[in-house]
Amino acid sequence: MKFRINPLASDIIISIYVVATLYLRFKFENISDVTPILSIVMGVCFVVIIWALVKLKVLNPNWFGLLNSNKA
Repeated sequence: MKFRINPLASDIIISIYVVATLYLRFKFENISDVTPILSIVMGVCFVVIIWALVKLKVLNPNWFGLLNSNKA
């Protein structure tokens, strides 16, 4: 049995994660001398974490209903 989080909770978790990581990146880059390459690598690492959780189906994003396709 896999651990799965429902779509609405996944959307909220991903949104909070994105805002928190952006805040941490901007704060870290502001207080230290960070090169653009290091900033990009940090951003890619944060994205890979979320991507892996979605691929493992721990997070099941619904993208707040924006990508729903109604099939008749």
